[in-house]
Amino acid sequence: MARDHARTGTALRVVEVGAAAVGALVAAGGAAVATYPKWRPWCVNWGATDDEAQRELPGDGLVGDPDLVTTRAIAIAAPPDAVWPWLAQMGPGRGGVYTYDWIENLLGLGVHSVDDVVPEYQHLAVGDAQYLGDSGPVLRAAVVDPGEAMVLRSDDGHWSWAFVLVATGAGTRLISRNRIVLPQDTAWTRWFYTYAMEPGSLVMERKMLLGIKERAERLAGRRSGEPVAA
Repeated sequence: MARDHARTGTALRVVEVGAAAVGALVAAGGAAVATYPKWRPWCVNWGATDDEAQRELPGDGLVGDPDLVTTRAIAIAAPPDAVWPWLAQMGPGRGGVYTYDWIENLLGLGVHSVDDVVPEYQHLAVGDAQYLGDSGPVLRAAVVDPGEAMVLRSDDGHWSWAFVLVATGAGTRLISRNRIVLPQDTAWTRWFYTYAMEPGSLVMERKMLLGIKERAERLAGRRSGEPVAA
């Protein structure tokens, strides 16, 4: 009898702890939604300067009057020609996207991000396609300017994704811009994209930019013969 009471007590404590955890997550989610308008500019323009966020970039005209625009950027201590190879080979079934592969693969994208430049994936041409899953959008290279810009555009015309390389004295600024038209412009889709997709895209894109930075700096270090920390 005493043992049964002990088991019951343990089970109740587990339920209480689980309920408290769920409650904490709900409260945290509610607080994030309530305060998001204050930190939204940081989310959609992570790493970008005011000038980078506002300037016109290659590919901006491919999607007119977008509902959502994000401009994110990172400084890379490597020249553009050490960054470009990682952009040229991006994509499912190619070099990957240098982010959280396990999350991408939960969506059925079959992504594996490589750590080396793959020669057979370096010959990117306008019109080359990337298939984002069996039922996802098809992205095609719309602008291919080696060392300067790569722009992808979805076949349905609802999404353009530009990667722009700007040489600096210290290396390269890599600017990533998404321009998106919502397929169904309803209050629900706007809420979902604003409060779920924007923060979620930051998590994935930040990791991607950091992944490109790490690989490009390592490549530049190998070319110069200087040691580069992993």
